[in-house]
Amino acid sequence: MTTELDVALLVGAAVLLVAVGAVRFSTRLGLPSLLVYLALGVAIGRSGLGIRFDDAELTRVLGFCALIVIIAEGGLTARWSALRPVLGLAATLSTVGVLVSIVVVGLAVHLLLGLDWRLALLYGAVLSSTDAAAVFATLRRLRLPPRLVATLEAESGMNDAPVVLLVVLLSRGFPLPHPWWQETLLIGYELVGGALVGLAAGWLGRSALRRAALPSAGLYPIAVVGFTVLAYAAGALLHASGFLAVYVAGVLLGNARLPHRQAILGFADGLAWLAQIGLFVLLGLLVTPARLDEAVLPALVAGLALLFLARPVSVALSAAPFRFGLREQAFLSWAGLRGAVPIVLATIPLSERVPGADRLFDSVFVLVVIFTVVQAGTLASAARRLRVTAPAEAAELRVETAPLERMRADLLQVAVPAGSRLAGVHVDELRLPPGASVTLVTRDGGGFVPGPDTRLRVGDGLLIVATVEARDAAERRLRAVSRRGRLARWFGEDGADRGD
Repeated sequence: MTTELDVALLVGAAVLLVAVGAVRFSTRLGLPSLLVYLALGVAIGRSGLGIRFDDAELTRVLGFCALIVIIAEGGLTARWSALRPVLGLAATLSTVGVLVSIVVVGLAVHLLLGLDWRLALLYGAVLSSTDAAAVFATLRRLRLPPRLVATLEAESGMNDAPVVLLVVLLSRGFPLPHPWWQETLLIGYELVGGALVGLAAGWLGRSALRRAALPSAGLYPIAVVGFTVLAYAAGALLHASGFLAVYVAGVLLGNARLPHRQAILGFADGLAWLAQIGLFVLLGLLVTPARLDEAVLPALVAGLALLFLARPVSVALSAAPFRFGLREQAFLSWAGLRGAVPIVLATIPLSERVPGADRLFDSVFVLVVIFTVVQAGTLASAARRLRVTAPAEAAELRVETAPLERMRADLLQVAVPAGSRLAGVHVDELRLPPGASVTLVTRDGGGFVPGPDTRLRVGDGLLIVATVEARDAAERRLRAVSRRGRLARWFGEDGADRGD
């Protein structure tokens, strides 16, 4: 038992290190690293090192867990200022666009390959969702207008929710358990409920972490990820969309002024990379290379129908109410990358033992490999040809915040009462000891950062940051000035605490 565990750890660590090193190689080629991870899975599988793995149900479960982490990271890094203007289009692409894509691909596969309607629509449903990991990894290396990037990232974070519901529904077969209008209302409830659960979890996490003074900076990232997983679990238990809850909670937490924000984002980024590596290697293990040659034709038919018909039509219909030009629509059509999500979704009918599910899984695997190379490798040139590139900008300024306990400092709050000699004193006349400074003055319902010549008034509130060593001396000086004014030291006032 110990020997088997040691071998498993050795193989796992080697695969992980090779996968991490492969990121640099794939970045130079301009391709998503998911292709390398899939190749690693195939290499250590039954046709390579001989590791046999064919548990579709376990792959689906672990795939969903990985998607939770990947979608959470996408939400945490999404800026609300960039997301808000494109939220309508992203939501439309994630609903109307998904339905259009399912119908168009399903019709093409049914007519050209002769598949029955259930399996044909499953092809369309599985392929209708863009992949968050592929989109995030590829687009952030390109110089594109913020609203294009925000649209594609928001779409990839939001469209998993309705697609999962539709794939599960189609996998159960016909006739549907409820009338079509009830199923439509149920899907609507799950989407709205997922958004509300995500808002609740995000608000709870933001409120709790702003007030909590955790003893270690490393606990904040763990807590944030915990709240996103809580959003998924709560949504699933309420029969709402857990994936949408994760994304909404991530956006809310990522745009909150939380302590150690950069540590949170760094931890989420590393966790998302680990989830991607594990997910793609696992999917590579599940595939049977000997069957892939039979899946090439269905993959090409479905992929061409998706890329040149379904995606452009869905983008055109979705963008019609919004101000997106033809060049931007063309780029949105070409940049709808597929990756792990379609392959994970293909495990749902596989685990439900839907007839033809094996061919569907193999076809989706081949399609993802071929079209990822084609699309991701040409995105930069497509952006230049369509003239949708953006000028180079300075990197975002990183500002880290920390609780005062971590800085060995305290926040002193002082109110200037009636009769206090603090009224009329300039800030520089306070003569606070080194290590103490007036950082904010609140007055008449507002606040401002004072200058040396700011004159204090009755009713003012002072926020003073003082190191632990300077705190007592700062308090004594403030009491002394309050009693005898700016010349308190000349009058022999030492500011001793009198207990009043």
